[in-house]
Parts: sequence; structure tokens; C-alpha cells
Amino acid sequence: MLPSLYFFFLMPYVRLGQTSLPLVINTWPFKSATAAAWHALQSGGSVLDAVEKGCARCEIEQCDGTVGFGGSPDETGETTLDAMIMNGNTMEVGAVADLRRIKNAIGVARAVMERTEHTMLVGESASVFAENMGFVAEDLTTNESLSVFSQWLKGNCQPNYRKNVSPDPSKSCGPYGPKAAQTQCNGERHVNIHSHDTIGIIAIDKDGHMAAGTSTNGLSHKVPGRVGDSPIIGAGAYADSSAGAAAATGDGDVMMRFLPSYLAVELMRNGADPSAACKSAISRIKRHYSDFFGAIICANTTGHYGAACNKVPSLTEFHYMVEDSESDTAVLKSVPCF
Repeated sequence: MLPSLYFFFLMPYVRLGQTSLPLVINTWPFKSATAAAWHALQSGGSVLDAVEKGCARCEIEQCDGTVGFGGSPDETGETTLDAMIMNGNTMEVGAVADLRRIKNAIGVARAVMERTEHTMLVGESASVFAENMGFVAEDLTTNESLSVFSQWLKGNCQPNYRKNVSPDPSKSCGPYGPKAAQTQCNGERHVNIHSHDTIGIIAIDKDGHMAAGTSTNGLSHKVPGRVGDSPIIGAGAYADSSAGAAAATGDGDVMMRFLPSYLAVELMRNGADPSAACKSAISRIKRHYSDFFGAIICANTTGHYGAACNKVPSLTEFHYMVEDSESDTAVLKSVPCF
């Protein structure tokens, strides 16, 4: 009886992603970001160092064109960056949004946390702050981003994210003005997997200290000034060393309305395993937006981890990276979407 009961109580846990601390986990198959974060931990760096180094690697390598300079030009052809970093021990956060001219967005986010009493800086003022802190001002535009912008203009600015404006945004470019009679949105959204590949990283050291962070260049052809979920605390990422950490990726305009990272961490605080917490966070959004594009990674205080994603034609399986002391190399993981 006792051996069988013991096995019975173990059964719910064998399905969990399981690791030995320390742990690095990040969204998408961005292996070099995982390796950079892991190297920072192994070299004696803090979890904040690990998150910063991992995100920064993606900013330099322009991971999938959706992180760093030269990607996702807005309606004017400019690339702007969003990033955030959170200390799970102190609950301090630094974030930047609509950052211009500065390539190292995650570095500026950390500077906001460590060199001001604020949590988030945005737009031109964030860029001026970065320059004052010693970050180099550079042009974020590349030949590739100029080409993307040019082709978009030639295609009558399609797709775009305007509604209830004149002229008809589905047929022409702006400048736009308000339309006299508003129409109900049909709920259709422009889903492009390569417009949503935010790098989100969770790092946990051998003592259980946690940090999480994100970096992205946002959404291609966005309205200038648009900010997505990535730099929003509890949406793009969240970390609490007493409960767990999570990071999300996907359609930020929808996902930020539900604070999925915060929700997942609170579910883990209340005893949910990371996979179940991730799935519940996705399910909450699905109730209102069944066809949204999105995924989330979660890790708890014991180093168990999991992920979940919403099943749409462009995303049937979500890939993410994990590195720990047992693997000692970045390992590609996947989870079927539901």
C-alpha cells in the first residue's frame, strides 16, 4: 500500500519541467541569449546581470528582427524600443518604452531602476536620460528596416492598426482624422508571428533569487508612440522570489489587458505548478480573444518550469530555451498550444 500511495502522490509532479538551480529560461529559440545569461550567472554575476546580458545579446543580434535596432519600423519608418527588468527580491523595476536612438534598451531599463526613484521612462525623455547616463546615441534604422517601410508604403500602408478614421485605413495611407460615425470593430487582428517575438528571460540563482526581463522593438507598422506589453510590469514579465516568475510574448495590445505574468506568479504563489499557472494565464485571455497570438513561460521557487500558448494557425507549438546545472547547455523545449 505505502509504495503505491507514494507513487500516486508523485504522479502529478512528473509532468513538470524540472531543473537544478540555477536556472535560465527564455522565450523562443534564442539560444545565444540563453547562453549569455547562463554565462553571467556562472561567472558570479547576479540574476539581474543574467537577465540584462541575455536580453542585450538579442538586442545586438537583432533576434528574429523583433528585438533591437533595425526592426519593426512604425508608420514613419522609425524603430523604437521597449524593455523592462525586475528584481524579484526587492520588487524594484526599471522600464523604458518608445525609446529612440539607443540600441541597449535593457541597459537603459536597468539604469532607470538603479539610478532613479522611478519605474518607467518613455519616449524622447527616456532617450535623453539614456544619453545623460552615458549610453551612445545611434541611428536605429537599417537598410532592411528602410526596405520594409518602403514596401509598406507601396502597398498602401497595409496592414496598419487604425480604425474609425478617414481616409479608409484599409485602402490608403494617412494622414488620418477621426471618422464621424464609429463602427464596431469586427475583432480581426493582423497576426504575424514575426511581429511578436519578444525576448523574455527568467533567471534564478542557486539561492533562489529571481529576476525577469524583456526587450523588443514592438510591432511593425505600429502607430508612433504605441507601447505594447513588454515594458509593462505584470504583463511583459513579473518576478517575486517568494513565489515565482513569468514572461510573456505575443500580441501585446491584447495580452497587456490581462497582466498574464502577474496572474501566473500569483497562481504559483497559491500552489499551482508552473505549467498549470501558464495555462491558466493563457485561458484567461482566450475567454475574450479566442484567436489571440501569445505564449508565456513560468518558473517557481523550486526551479520547476513550464510554458503554455494559444493555438492559432500561425502558432501550434511554442518553443523556448532552458539551461541549468544538469544540462550545462541551452536546451530547446517545446509545448503544444491549446
